[in-house]
This record gives sequence, structure tokens and C-alpha cells, in this order.
Amino acid sequence: MLQNVSKSQVIDRLRFENPWWTNRHIDDDYRQMKRRLYFDLFKPLAFETEPRRALVLMGPRRVGKTVMLFHLIEELIEKGVDPQRIVFITIENPIYINLGLDELFSYAREAVGSKNKSDWYVIYDEIQYCKNWEVHLKTLVDSYRQCKFVASGSAAAALKYKSNESGAGRFTDFLLPPLTFHEYIDLKGLSHIIRPTEVLWKGAITTFYSSIDLKELNRHFIDYINFGGYPEVIFSEKIQANPGRFIRQDIVDKVLLRDLPSLYGISDVQELNSLFTTITYNTGNEFSYEDLSKQSGVQKITLKKYIEYLEAAFLIKQIKRIDQSGKRFQRDNYFKLYITNPSMRSALFSPLSATDDQLGPFVETAIFAQWMHREWFTPWYARWQKGEVDMIGLNDKNLKPAWALEIKWTNRYYEAPNELKSLLQFCEENNLEEALVTTIDKEGLKECKDVRINFLPAAAYAYTVGKNTLEMKKKK
Repeated sequence: MLQNVSKSQVIDRLRFENPWWTNRHIDDDYRQMKRRLYFDLFKPLAFETEPRRALVLMGPRRVGKTVMLFHLIEELIEKGVDPQRIVFITIENPIYINLGLDELFSYAREAVGSKNKSDWYVIYDEIQYCKNWEVHLKTLVDSYRQCKFVASGSAAAALKYKSNESGAGRFTDFLLPPLTFHEYIDLKGLSHIIRPTEVLWKGAITTFYSSIDLKELNRHFIDYINFGGYPEVIFSEKIQANPGRFIRQDIVDKVLLRDLPSLYGISDVQELNSLFTTITYNTGNEFSYEDLSKQSGVQKITLKKYIEYLEAAFLIKQIKRIDQSGKRFQRDNYFKLYITNPSMRSALFSPLSATDDQLGPFVETAIFAQWMHREWFTPWYARWQKGEVDMIGLNDKNLKPAWALEIKWTNRYYEAPNELKSLLQFCEENNLEEALVTTIDKEGLKECKDVRINFLPAAAYAYTVGKNTLEMKKKK
């Protein structure tokens, strides 16, 4: 006769998962981990009691969501919240199978001997393993009005889809992205090698960031490109020695083979996997559905859906094109695709060195990855018959080019700025008096054909974008 898991076993497991009920602190392993800088954005939302909403922490796999939840618990205890009013439940644990969110909350109250249903912090980790979680969570928010509910999940596409569909007015979404280069430097304890530098930009003296040791900064920038998107990887030489096993199996495969097919009903997962591998190897290249269809043998309508799925899973980002005069094309036949985390390349293929011929596109991808953290802004690229500019920012009001950036992993153009023909032509046609160009380690201002060109090391520029993005988010 088949036996079910008993209530006492569930309660024992809850006590095991919540050691602070007895010792008043989280496990030492989590206490010793440095907090991600994004925690300062997440924390106020977790403490927020009005409006009455559940907080849904979502993002790609292995970017530190569970660790952030434990740091939240640590913060709650430090702020004087009763540890026996904080419950953490890992939904994917098989012992909780077939148990609803409300039932688990009830068991938690029983585990600490409390009949009080108010002033609890209830945290559900990997909530996507609960069927119809969005309906149950919405009901909990309405039923326990004096409690704060926090949920997390790695099936980011599914979470976002269902949160928008069923949680309107009841959920606050918080996206935790892969590490920015700014966060990487902070976690590594290397902020002392960063120095502010003043740049004349858009008619004013603006603070950018560089380094007192560009050689050291570049060494870490290459490590960031290869391994830096995942907090766990940057501190583990064992994982870095075999990134394919960790990243491909635990991150990419689970998303491509399980998360996306379960949400969208994808039947040919090998086809999807092949497309993603192609995009990863060719990140930063210009694509068209026509060419992709011919190359892969997949119908165009199916390709469009796959790209939509991969974007929903935060694995890739599609960037659209403008022409040399800054105008959008009526038909988006051509576009660029970037992986959102350059570290996925070393997992699927092999790590890159500073002198590798293929490094350029991944420097570009790493810089685009910093900009992807700005949900309110999407960059463009310019391409026409005889030229291209890597990144364009459009003015919000008139949709005309406001700035231009050329991403290079070479010092060549610092010595010969007149060779930046496409960039100079674009600036002339769009009345831009200045532009940015990245280098390996050269920095300074040069003027060419009435255009002021600010040269900044690529690593320093990536750090600057990540740091400024975080500061902007704090003000929003």
C-alpha cells in the first residue's frame, strides 16, 4: 500500500529549513556571503506593507535569488522581527508535493506553536513548482492582510507571464539580473582600484569611472566575460575549470529543456537548443529571419516564437536597427541578438583569453549586458550600406539620436581616430558633436572632423554603466 508523507515529517522539514526559529540567525554559510548591491533595491520592497502586495523575486538561474532571500531574513531579524514569525519554504522539495501554499503556512504556524495569523513574513522559494501558484498566492495576499508574502523562482519566463496575467494589483515583480561588472568588482573586494574621472560629455563635466591599475581591471574584465555573471562561479576555481558542467547543465539546459517547454508547449527542444547555441556563438551579429530560417531549417514563424521565448527567459535580447540618418526601418527585417550574460559562451564552448580573436563580440556583449539592466531604456544600433555604429541612444521626446558609442577592443583608433569613418559619418548626419569609443587601456579626448571623441577603456565603461544604472534605480 502506498504511503503519503505525514504531517509530522513536513513539520520536521520546516523546522530544519528554518534554524532561526531556535538559534535566531541564518546559517553561517549565508552570513559570510557578501550581499549583492541589488539587495539595497530589493529590501525596501520586502519591508513595504502598503500597498498590500506579494513580492515576486524572479530572474535567471543561479544569479543569487535564494542567497538574497536569506540575507533578507538576516535583515528582518536584525530589525527586530520575531524569528519565529519568519518562515522560509523551498517549494521544489519533494516532501511538499501536493501541499498548497496555505497548507504549508498553516504547518509553519503549528511548527512554532503559534495560532496568530498576523505579522508573519512568509517566503516561498522556487514557487513555480506549485501548480497554479499565482492563484494561491493572490488568495493568500487577500486572506492574510497583516502578513508579507515573498516568492522567488527561476522559471523567469513562466513567473513573469503568470504574474502579469493573474497577479495584477497583488504582486510586485523584482527582476534580479546576472551580475553587472560593477557588482563583480564589489563582490571581489576590488573597489579600491576604481577611480572617478571627469569627462566632458553632452556639454557638461560628467563623472565616469576608470582605474588606478587598468591592467588589473582588464584581467578581471576578461574573468567577468568568462565567468562573472554568476556569483557562485566567480569564487570557485573548481567551477571555472569546468564551466560547461555547471552553467550548461544547471542553467541553460534546465531553461531550454524544462522551463520553456512546460510554459509554451514546445515540442522540439533540440531545435530550440540548436538555435540558442547558434545565437550564443554569434552574439552581437546581425540576423534576419530569412537567413536564420535557411541556416536552421526552421520556419520563420517558429523562429519568431523561439526568439520571443528566449527573450522571456532573459537569455537573449533583440536590438533593433536604424539607418545612417537615425530613422527606423518600416520593416524590421534585420536585427542584432545578444546573449544577456557573456558567461554562457564559456559554458557552451570554451573560455576566452585577452588576445583571442573572438573576444571582440563578447566585449560588446558584456557592455550591452550592462545596459540591459535598464528596463526603461533600450539601445539601438545603426547600419547602412557602407557603415555601422554599435550602439545608439535615442532621445525619448523626438526619437532622434542623442548619443553614439563604438565598442572596440583595440587601441588602434585612439592613435588614428580618422579611421572611425562610420561613426564620424553618423555624427555628421545627425548633428552629434561628440561620441564615445572604447579601447583596451587608452583614455582621453580627441577631436576629429569637428567631433569630440571620448576614448575610455572598455572595462571602465562597463563598470560605469553598471554603477550609474544602480544609482538611477535607487532614485526611481
